[in-house]
Amino acid sequence: MPKLDVVDLGRLSWAQSWSIQQGYVAKRKVGLVPDTLLFVEHPHVITLGRNASESNILTSRELLAQLGVSIHEANRGGDVTYHGPGQLVGYPIFDLAPWKKDVRAYVHAIEQSIIRTLAGFGIAAHTRDGKETGVYVRNADQAPAKICALGVHISRWVSSHGFALNLNPDLSYFQHIVPCGLTLPVTSMSELGVLADRTEVMRLIARHLAEIFNHDFSNSIEHLSIENLEEMLP
Repeated sequence: MPKLDVVDLGRLSWAQSWSIQQGYVAKRKVGLVPDTLLFVEHPHVITLGRNASESNILTSRELLAQLGVSIHEANRGGDVTYHGPGQLVGYPIFDLAPWKKDVRAYVHAIEQSIIRTLAGFGIAAHTRDGKETGVYVRNADQAPAKICALGVHISRWVSSHGFALNLNPDLSYFQHIVPCGLTLPVTSMSELGVLADRTEVMRLIARHLAEIFNHDFSNSIEHLSIENLEEMLP
């Protein structure tokens, strides 16, 4: 079974983490690193995917800058999304060729790993099959509310970007955008009454991904700072 490395980058800007992803992707393509799952928490940032519409940013860039929210374009799929403190962002750098050369199957596998993780905390979650990507729960009105967003990029069957699971972020920041171009509400584990330990959530997600992708995961998570990862910068 191929090894899965799991790395926690802690709090890191979106631009810095993107540079690290690029380094991992380049090395994964030539077999210098194993499949790696990067976890990170970003300062307030809005990112625009390849299919993003500027109109889905509802607040002026000037006001967002005053609020400490940066804006970046990304080469992932999807529309506009928000990242910030209290959100667990995961970037799988996987070579999909030995598994399946199937982007839809890959996205579904990521969604299933999140659904299984949330089930471990007593949260029933689901996808909206045939509709939008991501993971949803039912709110008090039994309407779907998004708890995890997905947006991926595949190059020569090596993946980058990934998912953002809401642990306990300030959900008011989502009012500045139309998340993923949808008018559905956004929720979090804490809003559902679950105060989850970040490390335990990371470990569960990694374990479920390892099961799906046939990885060997030892339950260990390496905690690294950007200073430790200079060799991964392009």
